[in-house]
Amino acid sequence: MNDLLIPDADRQRLIECKHHAPHDFYGWHAATNGSVVRTRFLGAERVELLIHNDTVEMEDTGDDIWAVALEDEHTPDYRFRVTYPGAEPQIVADAYNFLPTLGSLDLHLIGEGRHERLWEVLGANPRTYETTLGEVSGTAFAVWAPNAQGVAVVGDFCGWNSNQYPMRSLGSTGVWELFIPGLGAGTEYKYAIQAADGYRIDKADPLAKRTLCPPETVSVVAGESGFQWSDDEWMTARQGKDATNTPMSVYECHIGSWKRQSSYSTLREELVPYLVENGYTHVEFLPVAEHPFGGSWGYQVTGYYAPTARWGTPDEFRALVNALHAEGIGVIVDWVPAHFPKDDWALARFDGTALYEHPDWRRGEQKDWGTYVFDFGRREVRNFLVANALYWCEEFHLDGLRVDAVASMLYLDYSREPGEWLPNQFGGREHWEAVQFLQEMNATVQRTHPGVVTIAEESTAWPGVTAPTDADGLGFSLKWNMGWMNDTLEYFSLDPIHRSYHHNEITFSLVYAFSERYVLPFSHDEVVHGKGSLWDRMPGDDWNKAAGLRALYGYMFSHPGKQLMFMGCEWGQTTEWDEANSVNWDDFEGWASEYHAGIQRLVRDLNFVYRDTPALYSQDNTPMGFQWIKGDDAEHNILAYVRWGSDGTPVLAVVNLSGASQPAYRLGLPEAGEWDMIINTDDAVYGGADNDLLATVSSEPVEWDRFEQSVQLHVPAMSVQWYKLRR
Repeated sequence: MNDLLIPDADRQRLIECKHHAPHDFYGWHAATNGSVVRTRFLGAERVELLIHNDTVEMEDTGDDIWAVALEDEHTPDYRFRVTYPGAEPQIVADAYNFLPTLGSLDLHLIGEGRHERLWEVLGANPRTYETTLGEVSGTAFAVWAPNAQGVAVVGDFCGWNSNQYPMRSLGSTGVWELFIPGLGAGTEYKYAIQAADGYRIDKADPLAKRTLCPPETVSVVAGESGFQWSDDEWMTARQGKDATNTPMSVYECHIGSWKRQSSYSTLREELVPYLVENGYTHVEFLPVAEHPFGGSWGYQVTGYYAPTARWGTPDEFRALVNALHAEGIGVIVDWVPAHFPKDDWALARFDGTALYEHPDWRRGEQKDWGTYVFDFGRREVRNFLVANALYWCEEFHLDGLRVDAVASMLYLDYSREPGEWLPNQFGGREHWEAVQFLQEMNATVQRTHPGVVTIAEESTAWPGVTAPTDADGLGFSLKWNMGWMNDTLEYFSLDPIHRSYHHNEITFSLVYAFSERYVLPFSHDEVVHGKGSLWDRMPGDDWNKAAGLRALYGYMFSHPGKQLMFMGCEWGQTTEWDEANSVNWDDFEGWASEYHAGIQRLVRDLNFVYRDTPALYSQDNTPMGFQWIKGDDAEHNILAYVRWGSDGTPVLAVVNLSGASQPAYRLGLPEAGEWDMIINTDDAVYGGADNDLLATVSSEPVEWDRFEQSVQLHVPAMSVQWYKLRR
């Protein structure tokens, strides 16, 4: 048999990109007498082998496969000189003359679903090799597609022809790999996958670190980051900090609509100083990972490892995080491991089969959202997601991940009619594979990145969301308190004259306030889809709306839990949020602007006082940090309670949610002494009525509310006052 020729069966599979081992035929191989070198260059008119300082003409054996026989039996180093019609010759290294870029340990860990740095071995990673003929730089491509007949790397560099760079399958792991010399940062590519049914599908790289800007769907080789971090001090301090017992006031932000045409770079120049000026401790960005449809706000992800290109480059996002850290502001990003869209160029049916999604539609589809649900029972899928969480923490120095739609993951019957869900092995509705994944993700993030918080958007009463995993909890650091948010906004939307009949709605949250570690969220979900703005929900005219928001925020900041406020809420934006437009900065113009400026100033002062007052955060998660003074005065719509700091210092909050002032209202006090007012939402600087209130009140030995000491206060309508005991 002619050693130059490839057996017909293998040759046919190679030219159709359906061969699992192209390296077995392309490249250098021992032959009956000496050796043979084969390669394939589509459309070339001449290919020469450069070896041992000699030039050897190669023979076109058909189908653009070139070959030459050599007497040398040892593996040499060589190059090809390729000439295309009308072009100058190119000298290139052979893509099929390199060992696999994944080692046996990598493949073992991938097979076990335990590779915590998956992004370093899968995806597109530039590499440089030292050879006898000099350095060879290129990109190592690797992708998981276990059910494919064949996989190739395609791009402009090969005319998007899948026959030029077929990849090899690395055993039972389902990983396909190829190192292509000469390709580097900026190279645009996809994977051409020959599905089992013979149909070719071109897929974006699931682990691409860069993409083209949507609506383009092409992956881009990112290359090594050139960004120089300068946040060592911040990162070191974070490791020894328990964020659940420190101040946390979070500004939730959609990058593209904070201001018109915002970007990572413009936010570095404009958002960072805004957050500093207004006293926030953290910013939480709606999903940053690549997503094709802007109207999804980022919650339908196609590029889990790529910051969206619509707002800039990965290094520009790094620079934004670095700038925030320089000003003492933590960075949280929304993360979406529950589901993904059905775009045929992305994760959906990736290798022609249900790979990332569960194959049974009763578990694999979320029909309300038109998305697929991850197969949490598959270890490679869990690995993809756990490694992704680590990637964002490692590569972008994130301080937290807020996990979206946790409830949809925990319950197999979530938003499904009878017959549309598949029970677990015990006949129940709990999704135990998803529980295992969340536990694994939380435990791994907290082990590898101490100080990073994970936050659950979980709207049910699932027990132990913030309990540690070794106590059978899910292991989250914090949970959004959706019950508090719903009850509070429902109560505040009532006309004050009706509130006395709904008093339990505003006090009920204290029944369960310490069952989990909570964030109190007024998020983007509360100002979209016809719900209107928070301003709209307040009853009455503009003056009363402003007073209602001031009282709402004074109450919120004194309630146990961390605070989260969506952009625009901090001044009472009058319009519903629209992701395609800027938040309504026009509210600061016109005759009502003083109300909005006053609300913004109040929120700023609340932030700074909160940060400087341990009573308001240091015992958020224990009943020892809260004491009712008066919680049953439904007639007057008044609440009074004390927040206790871990240092023993108390702060009294007096909340009047009625439309009537109480000029001589007596309250019990837990300790005798002088109490200094530190917040008054009725102050004129906030747009309030500016009632004449004492800056300092002194306790009296008058028994009241079960306390030996008490004080008589003027409590203005629709207002909140905080008093701190002078030590």
